[in-house]
Amino acid sequence: MHPAGLAAAAAAGTPRLRKWPSKRRIPVSQPGMADPHQLFDDTSSTQSRGYGAQRAPGGLGYPAASATPQAAFLADPVSNMAMAYGSSLAAQGKELVDKNIDRFIPVTKLKYYFAVDTMYVGRKLGLLFFPYLHQDWEVQYQQDTPVAPRFDVNAPDLYIPAMAFITYVLVAGLALGTQDRFSPDLLGLQASSALAWLTLEVVAILLSLYLVTVNTDLTTIDLVAFLGYKYVGMIGGVLMGLLFGKIGYYLVLGWCCVAIFVFMIRTLRLKILAEAAAEGVPVRGARNQLRMYLTMAVAAAQPLLMYWLTFHLVR
Repeated sequence: MHPAGLAAAAAAGTPRLRKWPSKRRIPVSQPGMADPHQLFDDTSSTQSRGYGAQRAPGGLGYPAASATPQAAFLADPVSNMAMAYGSSLAAQGKELVDKNIDRFIPVTKLKYYFAVDTMYVGRKLGLLFFPYLHQDWEVQYQQDTPVAPRFDVNAPDLYIPAMAFITYVLVAGLALGTQDRFSPDLLGLQASSALAWLTLEVVAILLSLYLVTVNTDLTTIDLVAFLGYKYVGMIGGVLMGLLFGKIGYYLVLGWCCVAIFVFMIRTLRLKILAEAAAEGVPVRGARNQLRMYLTMAVAAAQPLLMYWLTFHLVR
């Protein structure tokens, strides 16, 4: 048989296989792996996912986060010892400063003079304007310690004198402003002159008590408190002068001058003359007479200073 016929017969007897196109398996890209057919790495998605988020330390492709300088400092035992030593030095310095301040400025004693309340302030102001009806002027004590001012209207305080001084300066500025004479320098001069006269009073009284050899429990802070009560009457006189002129000024200031004179006499005589009686000094003795004159001089100086510090504020 012809070879061509054999080939045709074989082809007819054998089933013909159909040739299918071959399929290529495309590898699936894993997260974090780039496409092998991509020319450049796409970093936009990674940045968008990681923007605002903290990367995990030691992650793939990122260096581990280093410790903060504060943590490294605290982890050092030498630094811890130095810090402890510095804290102890600071504590010792604070204690030393507190002791020195308390020696020159008795902070604990100052707290006593500001232990007031609203009822005490009202009663004390009434006593300063109307001291004539008050009978008991003795300061109350509890176990050899005077009670707080809010429990005893006779106890001296620094709240009313301090507030009265500030109010006096403000009222003086108001009076100067109504007369077109206001200036910061003039207002400062008014305040400094009032403080200077107060300081001069305290020094003169302390020197007089030393020369007369008076053994009294009257302290420097007590003197500042008693001498500072005159600012209350000065405020009333200036305000009445602004409202009603010279007549209102002289009437109210005169009343306040008499009231502060009576108040100082009845208060200081228990501080100065009572000690003389306790020491057994005769009532008509020479030293006791000096103490009486000293009490009268301190009380008489208050109306004079009240007029001197206010008469130029009312025109």
